[in-house]
Amino acid sequence: MHNMVRKMLPPLNWQRFATAFVAFTLIAALGTSALAAESGEEQKSLEDTLQSLIKAHEGEVSLAVKNLKTGESYEFKADRPMPTASLIKLAVMITTYDAIEQGKLSLDDMIELKKEDQVPGSGVLTAHFSPGTKISLRDAIHLMIVYSDNTATNLVLDKLGIPTTNEYMEKLGRHETRINSKVFRGDTSIDKDRSKEFGLGCTTANDMVALCELLHDKKAVSENASKQMLDHMYACDDKLKVPRMLPPGTKVAHKTGSVNSSRTDAGIIESPAGPIAYCILTNKNKDQRWTDDNAGDMFCAKVGAALYHYFNPKSETASPSLASTLQMGADGEMVTALQRTLNARMKPAPGIGSDGDFGPETENAVKRFQKDKNLEVTGVVDSATWKALGPLVMEEEPATEPAVVNAEKSKKSPPDSLDGPPFVSCKAWAIIDGNSGEFLAGDHENEKREPASTTKIMTAYLVTLLTQKDPKLLDEIVTFSERADKTSGSSSEVKAGEKLPVSELLYGMMLPSGNDATVAFAEQFGDRLADDKDKEAHRDAYDSFVSAMNRKAAELGMTSTHYNNTHGLPSSGHVTTARDLARVAYAAFQIPDFRKVVGTAKHGYTLDSVAGYQRNIEWHNTNQLLRTEGYDGIKTGTTNAAGNCIVSTCERNGKRLIVVVLGAPSTEGRYADSRNLYRWAWKDLLKMEGDDSKDTKRVSKAN
Repeated sequence: MHNMVRKMLPPLNWQRFATAFVAFTLIAALGTSALAAESGEEQKSLEDTLQSLIKAHEGEVSLAVKNLKTGESYEFKADRPMPTASLIKLAVMITTYDAIEQGKLSLDDMIELKKEDQVPGSGVLTAHFSPGTKISLRDAIHLMIVYSDNTATNLVLDKLGIPTTNEYMEKLGRHETRINSKVFRGDTSIDKDRSKEFGLGCTTANDMVALCELLHDKKAVSENASKQMLDHMYACDDKLKVPRMLPPGTKVAHKTGSVNSSRTDAGIIESPAGPIAYCILTNKNKDQRWTDDNAGDMFCAKVGAALYHYFNPKSETASPSLASTLQMGADGEMVTALQRTLNARMKPAPGIGSDGDFGPETENAVKRFQKDKNLEVTGVVDSATWKALGPLVMEEEPATEPAVVNAEKSKKSPPDSLDGPPFVSCKAWAIIDGNSGEFLAGDHENEKREPASTTKIMTAYLVTLLTQKDPKLLDEIVTFSERADKTSGSSSEVKAGEKLPVSELLYGMMLPSGNDATVAFAEQFGDRLADDKDKEAHRDAYDSFVSAMNRKAAELGMTSTHYNNTHGLPSSGHVTTARDLARVAYAAFQIPDFRKVVGTAKHGYTLDSVAGYQRNIEWHNTNQLLRTEGYDGIKTGTTNAAGNCIVSTCERNGKRLIVVVLGAPSTEGRYADSRNLYRWAWKDLLKMEGDDSKDTKRVSKAN
């Protein structure tokens, strides 16, 4: 299972690997001891080294560090409970190995994957494995730590029991380290107050460093269990945090976590000056982008680099080298390169797998190569063997010889045209006439893509169609159910038992992008929208509402659209296109109730409840275009799979346009793309529309 999962993942990014080495050489700006040694300045203290980074970070920080060889340590708000995101999976792993040690579980226990087990987010089980697949508990733990697999984590928790982790952490004296529920399963919460405050789990920096020290000292459960757990952590796939700026070849046993507002990392850096245990917790980060250069990940990387170079001044640090000695039991990127190089250099090729594990098959190939080259046959790759192998084959396709590369002349494409639509960062876009619904221009507008929360345009369309036919429905009261309240992702923040009119809940759905509000609407109106097939199949109200969404899509000619849910959380087969989204946006914008809501920047209401209390709530629109005159709708959407999306509309000089942007790489990108497309449309596209000698419908590259 271990190797099978490796082969399913993208190839190693050697360019990023090389970039990390360059970054390592540039970290003098962090105030490291290496710089001090060169300049003759006195070396900064560990506190001074880290405080400058902490002060520069825009967000809350808790941090703890300990050199496990010398005992030197530093703490910053290290006893403050903080959200863990997926870092809590480290505590789950330790607790699971304790249960195994006690004979309550076995690493060989087989677990069957069921459809209801598959949850979104990080990992491979949901995206690449079918229900009915069976994996061992050992493999589930590996996926949980190495790829932070959310589905695998829930499978482990099903075997272990959610409270067990908290009980064992209490036993270890780690009182603030707690898991609150299964991943993306808020309905399983065992501590609703902590779930609300911290999400999946919470811990302190001191708690995590203490757990890492137990692992290093081989005292976490047992010596054998500690070794197995460290092996999982050494294989952690997240290289964007602490490992990012470390010298190439530096080993890090760690676990990370990422949600919108928090980035976390805890583990052990192996360094010449001794192992460095660390925990970095960030929360309420101003930069909440899901990009490689987001501030949370970069903060962790800078702290990792600063720690390494504080404890390993230049005069004491050996020059980093990729060509280290490799032998049986080694793993990682250099082993992968070795395996590819052996396959490329040897005749006949040994045909060994490029899986990064130095096992018997790789050792036998090394021995054969050494024998062929009249080297000492040891099976160990030393400097003589590296030299005999020649330049390493870093990718599946061997790099071209430098002489050939240098002899080639670069070929350039023709210069950019001064005509046509602007260059944009998004994957697909479409523009339609907001007055007539006529398609004007697009690129990849018929390509199926995940819609994220732009799904809510259809949800709101169905609701406002009902209110248009019967305006009294606007005053109908919606009482939030537990199911609605526990819906994951963006929220209206209405709680179970609280109630409000349909007219107000529309704001709670469309302004903050409340996933929970879509479920409440489906429960409210699903039965009223059910057709005969829904009734014959005894579908519940929610499923009937989703069926109605698909029927309405077909009526509108949205032939490439299919809905699996009301909110847009990732789901296999839940897809649409830029052109289809333009169709439903145009139709919905004709309804006054819809138009009024999506053009509102912020809205407040006083909620009632079945318990009798009242409270005020305020919703803010996620659509930043509303800050500019002329823009008055419609809906944003963001998930990892869909990228940054927006369906917007704007009126200028009596001419309305609707622009759809899908798959932009950042929040800022979707707005920049939209404004550039509008600017081009106002300036050039509409001018062409009025010119009989040109056919605007041919602007699209996708048609």
